[in-house]
Formats: sequence, structure tokens, C-alpha cells
Amino acid sequence: MNGHDSSTSVPELSIIIVNWNSKDLLRQCLTSLYRHCQKTVFEVIVVDGASFDGCDEMLAREFPAVRFVQSPENIGFGRCNNLGVQHAQGQYFLFLNPDTELLEDSIAILMERARSLPEAGAVGCRLLNADRSLQTSCVQPFPTVLNQVIDSHFLRTWFPKWSVWGMQALYKDNDDPAEVEVISGACMLIPKQVFIGVGGFSAQYFMYGEDLDLCFKICETGKKIYSVLETSIVHHGGCSTQKYSGNFSSVAMRDSVHKFLREHRGAATAGVYRLAMAGNALVRLVFIVPCLMFTRNGPVRHGLGSLKKWTSILGWGFGKDPIYASAAVPAGASGGKAHDLP
Repeated sequence: MNGHDSSTSVPELSIIIVNWNSKDLLRQCLTSLYRHCQKTVFEVIVVDGASFDGCDEMLAREFPAVRFVQSPENIGFGRCNNLGVQHAQGQYFLFLNPDTELLEDSIAILMERARSLPEAGAVGCRLLNADRSLQTSCVQPFPTVLNQVIDSHFLRTWFPKWSVWGMQALYKDNDDPAEVEVISGACMLIPKQVFIGVGGFSAQYFMYGEDLDLCFKICETGKKIYSVLETSIVHHGGCSTQKYSGNFSSVAMRDSVHKFLREHRGAATAGVYRLAMAGNALVRLVFIVPCLMFTRNGPVRHGLGSLKKWTSILGWGFGKDPIYASAAVPAGASGGKAHDLP
């Protein structure tokens, strides 16, 4: 059955996309979705997180079957998804970022696996960068103080199969679905009953961490998280957050991990993590500052960026929290009142 038109039947799948100043990427995402998704009866719900970027007019003109929901405030990625769920009819929810692009009918593959995998609570797939290289962040471990302190691009590159990164599944010899701890919220398929049963996305996260928290809550019910390695979608990644200046994202990432640890591991563990991040930032700055003093023109720009980043993280580690009140932040951020699930 053609997945384009669910007007004559109840859709099995509701695809929920949160937009924030991503109109052009959203158009590209929907074009690829309607081109490739041919085997599933689905509906698409787009929630705009108060960006008012004209996506409503674009959708009405080019994708009239899409249901558009306008949030008057930027209530954040998780809360916007919860708002979209209020309008959803499907028995499965696919939470999809607007900066994703289908290369094949990945939706049909994910749906088949969600139905057949034992105790599947959520399934995701491989994510690719724009250059089609593997985006290793598509699977992650639940955060601990250790794996957060030693996390670095250098170590991940040289020791990608180290269990501390939680991404061994990406380097298996076969493409069989793999049980993992966390899949990316950029593409996350969840049965309706599972999503509603765990209370949906948490309202406490400003940006980042919503998918991490959701996967943890699903695992606590005894359900499993799977990465379906036989299919991939492109995730251009960070296109909304790039519009927010400064080192806000770097600090917000660590703040979301702090919230997760405080919620699920206790205040003591969260406090140790925060101090460890401050120490980590201090050690890095000890190396960065002398390098800047003796470095000529080439690497200076990158060095200054690192200096600002780790200075911001150091400030956060010693108690300077990010300011979440601004309405002009990516839809991965939250503010205002949470939306209740149906």
C-alpha cells in the first residue's frame, strides 16, 4: 500500500518532525521521505518550535498532506515531540530530525524489525554524515563519570571498539540488529504503547539528553533498544544549533548529562561528574594556553576556539549554569510549560 496517502485509512506510523529554522532542510527531508517510503501507511506531523520561519506556508504549498502544529513558544525538542504525539494516530511513532535524508526505504526496514525483534522498545539505524561517512554517535552508552571524562575524538578514533564508548555494534562483521544502550533521537522508532507507558520525553532537558533519558526509561521497563545496521540515513547534524552562537552547545551537552546522572544515578554521582568536568577542562587549558603562546598563524583560530570552549566548560563545572530562558534557541532546547501526553 502506498505510504503517501493515509487519508482513507488509519496510519500505522506517525512520523513526528520538530522544526526550528530548518525550512530548507525540512523540505529536503520530506522529499526523500515521500520518494522512498512506499510500503508503510504513514502520516507526518511537523511541529514548529516558535521559529516562525515560514515552514507552514512551505508545507501547505508543497506537502499539503502534512499536519502542521505551531508551538507559540520554543518549548524544546522533547516537549515539541510530545506535542506532536498529541495529534498522532499511528501505533508506532518515528521521531525524525528535519536534517535527515532517506537513501532507501529505511522506514519499512525499521518497521519490520520493530515488529519482529524480541521485546523491542525502540529501534534506530546507522546515521551517516553528509559525506556518507559513519556518524558514530548514532549509538552511545549510558553516561558514567569515567566515559565522560575520558571521552575524546582522538581516543574514539584510535580505539573505536573499546566497550567504554558503547559503539562496538557499529563494527560487527554482519548487519544483524544489535542490542545497544542508546540510539540517537535523530531517528528513533518506538511503539506507541512503549512511548506512552514511560511518559514520553522528559520535560527537564533544555537541549540534548532527551533521547538518552528516553532510552534509559525504556530499558527500565525490560524492553530493549536496537540498532538496525542493515540500513542508513543521512543526518546532516547540528544545523539548527549552529545558528546559536558561542559555546552554548558544549556546556548544554554536559549540563544534560549532569541532569541525567542526578535523576538516575543520584546527586552524589552528578556532583562528582561536575567536578570531574571542571578538572578535565582545567587540564586541557593547561596545555592549550602554552600552545597558543608559541603557535603561529595557522592553528591559532582552532586554538582560540578550544580555549573559549574549555573556559566555558570550566565555568560550568564550578557552578555557572547555562542560561535557558532565551526563546531564540534551537528546538532541541526547552522552556515554558511541558506538554502532557494523551
